[in-house]
Amino acid sequence: MRGRKYFPLTMILEPLEACNLTCTGCGRIREYEPIIDRRLTVEECLHAVEECDAPVVSVAGGEPLMHPQIGEIVARIIRQKRFVYLCTNALLYKNGMKVIRPSPYFAFVVHLDGLRRTHDIAVEREGVYDVAIKAIEEMRAAGYRVCTNTTLFSGNQAEEYHELFAMLNDLGVEGMMVTPGFQYKEVAHHDIFLQREEAQSFFRRIFQGCKDGVRFYNNPLYLDFLQGKRDYTCTQWTTPTFTPAGWRKPCYLIADGHASTYEELMTSVQWDAYGLGRDPRCDTCMMHCGFEGSGILEAMSKPGVFLELVARSVLPGRRVRGFGRSKNGAEEQKATQEQPVAQ
Repeated sequence: MRGRKYFPLTMILEPLEACNLTCTGCGRIREYEPIIDRRLTVEECLHAVEECDAPVVSVAGGEPLMHPQIGEIVARIIRQKRFVYLCTNALLYKNGMKVIRPSPYFAFVVHLDGLRRTHDIAVEREGVYDVAIKAIEEMRAAGYRVCTNTTLFSGNQAEEYHELFAMLNDLGVEGMMVTPGFQYKEVAHHDIFLQREEAQSFFRRIFQGCKDGVRFYNNPLYLDFLQGKRDYTCTQWTTPTFTPAGWRKPCYLIADGHASTYEELMTSVQWDAYGLGRDPRCDTCMMHCGFEGSGILEAMSKPGVFLELVARSVLPGRRVRGFGRSKNGAEEQKATQEQPVAQ
């Protein structure tokens, strides 16, 4: 971190924006339609990773397994001893397993927005859910680390996710990431996005019904934030995003422009202009890319919160319920939970 005010915790690398699905809630393929055929070269990817120098690289898109050199990109990032999480809809998983070898530094992150009917509706194609489940089973059998990514939208039932997460846990999924969908302007006409209070209530119902031992790979402070038990300011600069158009300004979700270098991104964006109450586009956002880093920063500045983060990351059942809460999720001690990150 080298004494810098703004520094990355995770970098999002998008080697391409093309995809083999047209998910209802995704703005990417629509936003980047003018350059949808553009691909980053291996060297461009590596330069961006080294320039940013984050310890974790999330490879996204688009569908990254469509990139003809994705195996080389992943292998060379891993060679730098960085952790790589590759987000995929799993339709090309067989090829992915051919070009990427299992490694403790690598995990496939399979997109699953619900059980069969919910997921296939979300991705606008029947049969994708079954492919994703088969992919998880084969990846685990071959020795890969596997995580999942679930985006939640309005109209779904909490009980569905109790069943989904329990099943994924039993399949050996290392961790499940959950986040509410973001209302991209390109898909804002769809009435599927959760408002902030609606999302908090929904996540409380989901986590209260999860059995002990369900593994989430969001940090537990962010899971508190999703339930309205902590209040954080967006720290989008902790998760910069590099695309074929450059570094997104200011964040993964909003692009008011693109910077040609990481240094330009960090120095040219007026970070305080974005966030709840500052920019209306941010008012319903609770995405991990803006707030997961906020929990880490709180833990870095408060020893008690750091100890809680460590303990809840390893103790079964405490990850989503936390300390001082009963088994049904009801809060028993709230005095120290709503602490915003110091800016």
